[in-house]
Amino acid sequence: MNARHGRSITRRITVFTGMVAAVLSTLMAVALMTALHHYATTKLTEEIRATAGRVALKVEHGQVDPVLTVRRFRDVQIVDQDGRVVASTPALRGQPPMATFTPDGEGTRNQVVCDGVAGRDRCFIVVAQSAHRPGGDWTVYTASPQLPVWTDPGLAALVGASVILLTVAITYLGNRIVTRSLRPVDAIRRELDEINVSCPGRRVPAPADTEIHELADSVNHTLTRLQGAMEQQRQFASAASHDLRSPITAMRAEVEDAMLAPRQTSVPALAEAILAGLDRLESIVCDLLTIARLESGVPPEREPVDLVEMVVGECRMRHQTTKKIVCHLEPGVVVLGDRTHLGRLFTNLLDNADRHAESMITVVVGHGDAAGEGFPHGAAVLEVLDDGPGIAPDKRELVFQRFARLDQARAKDAGGTGLGLAIARQIAESHGGTLRIEDSSTGARFVLRLPRHPGHAPAADPAAS
Repeated sequence: MNARHGRSITRRITVFTGMVAAVLSTLMAVALMTALHHYATTKLTEEIRATAGRVALKVEHGQVDPVLTVRRFRDVQIVDQDGRVVASTPALRGQPPMATFTPDGEGTRNQVVCDGVAGRDRCFIVVAQSAHRPGGDWTVYTASPQLPVWTDPGLAALVGASVILLTVAITYLGNRIVTRSLRPVDAIRRELDEINVSCPGRRVPAPADTEIHELADSVNHTLTRLQGAMEQQRQFASAASHDLRSPITAMRAEVEDAMLAPRQTSVPALAEAILAGLDRLESIVCDLLTIARLESGVPPEREPVDLVEMVVGECRMRHQTTKKIVCHLEPGVVVLGDRTHLGRLFTNLLDNADRHAESMITVVVGHGDAAGEGFPHGAAVLEVLDDGPGIAPDKRELVFQRFARLDQARAKDAGGTGLGLAIARQIAESHGGTLRIEDSSTGARFVLRLPRHPGHAPAADPAAS
């Protein structure tokens, strides 16, 4: 738990916010102190220059006052044209000139002098001001200690405390904002922890007007789909159990009858009854295994499959049917897919048509219009029609559900498992196609559309077989 919280988003964002706030506050404090230091240094230099100007004016009028300045930390020297110190403040009496530079063309100049006569291990701002005398220009040097970077200790302490307080405040606010922003996420997590099989209808709270609302909506949509899948699995398991139990019950009844009346039981008749039940069990189990393989997520094989050859081959193997099969085949209808799966799809459609047709089954293969179907290279169309009672429009989707049973109009289905059409649609969708029941003048019309192979163009002259 501690390790998880140590890597939590809240802590990482809080630490990041604190670091950014500290860096920005420090930079702002440095910029402020630098600006204040520059301003204070400029003002001090102006004051030193003003003092030097006053003293130089007195020197030009011959007034060399022993008391050159009364300001604290302000030193003055008057140097004649020969470089001799004529007068100085008490701290510099008996000392050589504090600087060697001379005023520029404008009569004044300032420099920073370190380790001079004004003080060891210290730096001074020195202003050289020229004073015009009859025998030559004299120089008035005025100096004051250079201001430290922090300008004033009290001000530096105030700025430093402000940096700390600002960093703490921004970090606290960042933590509060992140905590409040992620509170809905925590509520979603708690709700997800409590959702289980016994209460699949519960949904996570969706806060309004935030990005987390979209996350909650996605989670709720996912839960809705999962609930639908769970209900479908329950219905599927219930229907499968019922269909599996029916032949088992029938075989058990046959065996019990044979045990109660062994002398009146014919072994061939008993074996025939049991084999019929076993055939039905085998069909159901095979269909269940096919559905499991289709739902495993393994993509089908992709190879060119000629639908005409497939239809002809499957029709030739149907010797047990008593219905007439009429085919209208257009050459050159090729798709990319799994030959075995597509053959199973067509066989399921034929089996369904054979059970419900009165006398004839019609198979049509051709090229179809791809408009609105999402087939960039065109569509390959396979139709299977029967002349039976047909399917009502409101029941056309029901027949594709697993173990679906319709009314008496199609109740003569005695050999089906109720999974054939569901498997057929699942195979069609796994190949990127569609399988629907469309309108027809008589009977049921199943229409399969698949993406056409991009390397095979439609044939110029359709042929009927």
